[in-house]
Amino acid sequence: MNMGQREYIGISRAKGPLAFVEGIRDVGFNERVEMTLPDGRLLQGRVLEISTELAVVEVFAGTGGLDLSSVRLRFAGRPFQIPVHDQMLGRVFNGLCEPLDGGPAPVSKTMRDVGGQPLNPVARAYPRNFIQTGISTIDGMNTLIRGQKLPIFSGSGLPHNELASQIIRQANIGGGEDFALVFAAIGVKHDVARMFQDVFEEGGVTEKVVMFLNLADDPSIERILTPRTALTLAEYLAFDRGLHVLVVMTDMNNYGEALREVATAKGEIPSRKGFPGYLYSDLASIYERAGRIRDKKGSITQLPMLTMPNDDITHPIPDLTGYITEGQIVLDRDLHKKGIYPPINPLPSLSRLMDAGIGSGKTREDHEHLSSQLYAAYSQVRQVERLASIIGEEELSEVDRSYLSFGQEFEKEFIAQRPDENRTMEETLDRGWERLAVLPRSELTRVSEAEIEKYLNKR
Repeated sequence: MNMGQREYIGISRAKGPLAFVEGIRDVGFNERVEMTLPDGRLLQGRVLEISTELAVVEVFAGTGGLDLSSVRLRFAGRPFQIPVHDQMLGRVFNGLCEPLDGGPAPVSKTMRDVGGQPLNPVARAYPRNFIQTGISTIDGMNTLIRGQKLPIFSGSGLPHNELASQIIRQANIGGGEDFALVFAAIGVKHDVARMFQDVFEEGGVTEKVVMFLNLADDPSIERILTPRTALTLAEYLAFDRGLHVLVVMTDMNNYGEALREVATAKGEIPSRKGFPGYLYSDLASIYERAGRIRDKKGSITQLPMLTMPNDDITHPIPDLTGYITEGQIVLDRDLHKKGIYPPINPLPSLSRLMDAGIGSGKTREDHEHLSSQLYAAYSQVRQVERLASIIGEEELSEVDRSYLSFGQEFEKEFIAQRPDENRTMEETLDRGWERLAVLPRSELTRVSEAEIEKYLNKR
């Protein structure tokens, strides 16, 4: 029933988080909806689908327990927007940008659509400044670049949260310039959210952090909006205020599950493992909001984290994430079982922007060749280990046994480090050369003679 301009009473039917409203007109896709209940409570939603006589509304708190006939709906005539202001730094909000820290609701003259603004690809500036994380496997072999999107692929029980917190504590995000941290928790447990809050407090950066929390017992449908809300504020801080912003999002697997829930409720034809066919483009609409813009001082660097179901890297969410983003950091369960922290396996890990941010004048002139040599040597270690499992270690050649020694040294002295150990880039590269000293000189085919003379023979 129409109650005046763009106001209606009653929902035709509900299914899961979706409300179906009939007999409406002049309503747009992605439009914000406010739903007032008889007891005065206000629910938020947005239009997911629209036809000549029907609108499908995504209700962020879910539709359970609603008296469908008495709900009053008001269509706002604009997309879902949030106020943005640099005074939001140091605050904690939910996925709808409502305060959770007891403070006042944010007020600002500047309102931004959580869907983001289309960005001309020509306006993008190529990322070229490296971020030192203090973690050798990342800095030395999968260097993080300012403006990059570099996800962390993990599994249940692996220390991805500890790794992310270490990166947050140690990363030189701004390179001496102003920086900010935006943390988006997507369906995480209370203890995980508390751990990150403690990390921010212990690191003395609380006033530089904005947290958007959607916890495990919060409405799952809110998880779809949480990363977009966080990135909307990050874009304001980076491109309006000139800050270098690191956005940490965990867990993107929970985001994908919420997206699948909505698609199922809409009755859409499922694709791989029940996920909607538009999963790729939907994830891209989040990940592509990282980067730098020409003539803008700030940048957005993304560290999305996701737990691979059954450690399956071919699962749709990690699989598509790997296509969209500029590499991945992969945590390995076998390394974790050996007691190695952080259990980053360099072989499936990758940083596609690494070459642009390393080398002479940036890190060190030997960085590229050293990284290539470490990759090649560790790859050979895995082949020798497979061979030893077949013929026995005593039947291996001297060269093969030297690779096994290198592998043990590499894992214990290069990959492994204490959770509070912050290595400089110089120390990371020197540790790499020290590990290569175990191998015969004839096996060092990726580094030059001049580099061997300068960095290896002096040891």
